[in-house]
Amino acid sequence: MGVYLSTPKTEKFSEDGENDRVRYGVSSMQGWRATMEDAHAAYPDLDASTSFFGVYDGHGGKVVAKFCAKYLHQQVLKHEAYAAGDIGTSVQRAFFRMDEMMRGQRGWRELAILGDKLNKFTGMIEGLIWSPRSGDGNDHVDDWAFEEGPHSDFSGPTSGSTACVAIVKNNQLVVANAGDSRCVISRNCQAYNLSRDHKPDLGAEKARILKAGGFIHAGRVNGSLNLARAIGDMEFKQNKFLPAEKQIVTANPDINTVELCDDDDFIVLACDGIWDCISSQKLVDFIHEQLNSEIKLSAVCERVLDKCLAPSTATGEGCDNMTMILVQFKKPIKSASTADQSSHNKSVDTESKPEGSREK
Repeated sequence: MGVYLSTPKTEKFSEDGENDRVRYGVSSMQGWRATMEDAHAAYPDLDASTSFFGVYDGHGGKVVAKFCAKYLHQQVLKHEAYAAGDIGTSVQRAFFRMDEMMRGQRGWRELAILGDKLNKFTGMIEGLIWSPRSGDGNDHVDDWAFEEGPHSDFSGPTSGSTACVAIVKNNQLVVANAGDSRCVISRNCQAYNLSRDHKPDLGAEKARILKAGGFIHAGRVNGSLNLARAIGDMEFKQNKFLPAEKQIVTANPDINTVELCDDDDFIVLACDGIWDCISSQKLVDFIHEQLNSEIKLSAVCERVLDKCLAPSTATGEGCDNMTMILVQFKKPIKSASTADQSSHNKSVDTESKPEGSREK
């Protein structure tokens, strides 16, 4: 259930931006939680033809979410597959790279720099509400050299984060997800999930967890983590005989590649604090209603956060941190077909309401 405040913190941190391809709005709110552990990244101009958006929902602390928001998009650009046009491979490698970079003296130091409050349980540093500003180090060359120091054997943080990112390049949309944050597209006002929530009881996740030596109790990995995939959480990634994608908990993302068409209105990326309260289709419907009278996309996001915020902590739903990014496509989308869709893992699937969720 987590630790709750006596009254929710409803102050919102919002921003808007656009270029000739997309316009976006984002808003985040701490809500009833005692700390804010979400982070996000929004770069409409990752390069001349590419936009990048990411939502990171931290658990056990915020530093991993902050680390991803600062570095993951940079790693997408740096991988050789990106230059070759293979965005799926470059973003998958970037997810794994986050775990690699957070180890050792350099990782320990960077995580400490990102925070401002020592967490006595994880030994790591946590911070307040934070997101990187557009232009922060996009062109920064960094080989992440090994550093000697007292924490050279640091195995990485025991806290972790989900990661759900959307990359728009020309007419192609690539969505990568690890965890239970979610990306949804509105196509002709119909909601389609572009990511899958990685819960431990899912067949493929359960099989990997058990084979790696873990167990599931009360829907949680080793009775602790209610996610089967995440960045960080190094205590679940200690089997030296298994590759990263086969560990008890893995950062390996599902990759979904979609060819955009003129019927595509917008995408939404949001943490589970929102999806626990409203189904994908209900959210798409609500956004369309708001867009009839509201031009500023961050204001639409703010209304969604207010709609999902619970009046009390009695049920737990609507009490989580909330972050939402709304990305609207500018028309027309050139040379795209309404029928052609390709997928690295799966194509656009009709949304289905997550088990146990409620609609508002």
